[in-house]
Amino acid sequence: MSVVFVPERLRGKAEVTPETLQRLLDENDQLIRCIVEYQNKGRATECVQYQHILHRNLIYLATIADATPASVQKTD
Repeated sequence: MSVVFVPERLRGKAEVTPETLQRLLDENDQLIRCIVEYQNKGRATECVQYQHILHRNLIYLATIADATPASVQKTD
C-alpha cells in the first residue's frame, strides 16, 4: 500500500516528517522501476495501476511543497 494512502477520517491530521517524505520518494523510485520494467516487457496494462499510484504520490508531494512557506524550503 502506498505511503500516501490515508483513510478519509485521518486526512489532514497526519504530520509530514522528513522520514515520511523520504519513504514516499523511495516508493516513487520503486514505482518508476516497476513501470519501466513492465513497459520493457510490453505489458502496458500492468503499468497503469503503478502510474496511478505514482501520479497520486506526485500530486501529494506537490501539494505539500505548495503549502510549505518559501522560508522553510531548503535550496541545497
